Amino acid sequence: MIIVLMGVAGSGKTTVGPRLAERLGCPFLDGDALHPPANVAKMAAGIALTDADRLPWLAAIHARVLDAFRSGDSLVVACSALKASYRAVLSEGVPVAWVYLKGAEQLIEARLERRTGHFMKPGMLASQFDALEEPSDALVMDISRPPDAVVDGILAKLGGPAREGTGGG
Repeated sequence: MIIVLMGVAGSGKTTVGPRLAERLGCPFLDGDALHPPANVAKMAAGIALTDADRLPWLAAIHARVLDAFRSGDSLVVACSALKASYRAVLSEGVPVAWVYLKGAEQLIEARLERRTGHFMKPGMLASQFDALEEPSDALVMDISRPPDAVVDGILAKLGGPAREGTGGG
């Protein structure tokens, strides 16, 4: 199973993703790690990426997703995947379970303001919400819940292993 956690910066993709992957016993891929240096520099300077900037990044993530799928391996991926066209690139030829980590802009902005050492600055959040095309085909998870509760909810909805003694999410 290929699961892509999507949402704006600060929605919890790289917090929930490794926990979900651990519970599923599969690798986790942080899509941000595959951004070309020019993209990182642009975002660090507070400049929003264009669709053209994103294409090589999306292609690199898709290559990893496709490799896992062709190998019969499961993979959990964190990728903003804000637009339907980006999701189409990521899922070309691969059945993907989309999980949209959704939350209020104020909550996400507060998270970004507390985050240090990341290229995505809180001032760019509005551009992400402006670009966001909410998916109609994704499992939607409320990010106001604790990360482990979000993972439990994802697993309950996707039929994955529940954590013993929690009663699900």
